[in-house]
Amino acid sequence: MRIAVTGSIATDHLMTFPGRFADQLVADQLHMVSLSFLVDNLDVRRGGVAANIAFGMGQLGTRPILVGAVGQDFEEYRAWLDRHGVDTASIHVSETAHTSRFICTTDEDQNQIGSFYAGAMSEARLIELKAVADRVGTLDLVCIGAGDPEAMTRHTEECRTRGIPFAADFSQQIARMEGPEIRGLMDGAAFLFTNEYEKGLIENKTGWSDAEVLDRVTTRVTTLGAQGVRIERKGEEPILVGTPEEEAKVDPTGVGDAFRSGFLTGLAWDVGLERAAQIGCMMATLVIETDGPQEHDVRRGNFIERFTKAYGEDAAAQIRPHLP
Repeated sequence: MRIAVTGSIATDHLMTFPGRFADQLVADQLHMVSLSFLVDNLDVRRGGVAANIAFGMGQLGTRPILVGAVGQDFEEYRAWLDRHGVDTASIHVSETAHTSRFICTTDEDQNQIGSFYAGAMSEARLIELKAVADRVGTLDLVCIGAGDPEAMTRHTEECRTRGIPFAADFSQQIARMEGPEIRGLMDGAAFLFTNEYEKGLIENKTGWSDAEVLDRVTTRVTTLGAQGVRIERKGEEPILVGTPEEEAKVDPTGVGDAFRSGFLTGLAWDVGLERAAQIGCMMATLVIETDGPQEHDVRRGNFIERFTKAYGEDAAAQIRPHLP
């Protein structure tokens, strides 16, 4: 199964604040916030929604096709992704802009405040998915992740026109989108990925009820944080999947992307929705235990041992033949 992942490719500049953001906020002064947080450290990590998802899939041996736009400063990052099983040949390189940057501060309660510099990302709208499909032979699914809004719209429309199944995955871009734009991006999607908060935001902005959303997407996948994930399909009972036990809670950055990498890998392995969600939750657990969204290492023995503990031997037996 050939899966392309579109969206942002960025470097993450991650900082840690040794306190609580909530303690610095004055309730009646929120309309004129002016704050500076003295942070303890700075880690520069490889990131971006699409790159994080593709990296995780590459770790699992799926060889995803990464689709996005970067700057001339991308070559070292490209080499990293190539080494970890990602097809980077369809990435557009800007002649003028830098690769996108995400700047984020995390407090001791794991709350985050972030800013995103788009840079070259806006040129992703110039990429034609047909050229990608022609290069690799076919595309069985395109995951349209958060990135340049116009690129998201163009890729969605092209998928509809060419009959390519697509997954709608707005994540950070929901905040800047209005109802008509959101409706256009999700209508007809094979999969809709959100967390619980984003689920409510989508329904509020589109005016569609939960049932109306399920009339328009085939499968709705809602991550629930530490409670796992809920999968819904019209006329079927929801599938609920819990999370494996964490060994540590180090950094939440990229956890949602890691879940998607595992879930999409499960689709590629054709092991069913429940198993796909379990793989996604296992990947999310590995990422929350590490510093940065692309610093986790999928080791076959450890993965199988923890997967078996969380979901049972029958589940592990189904995925074991696929793990590299």
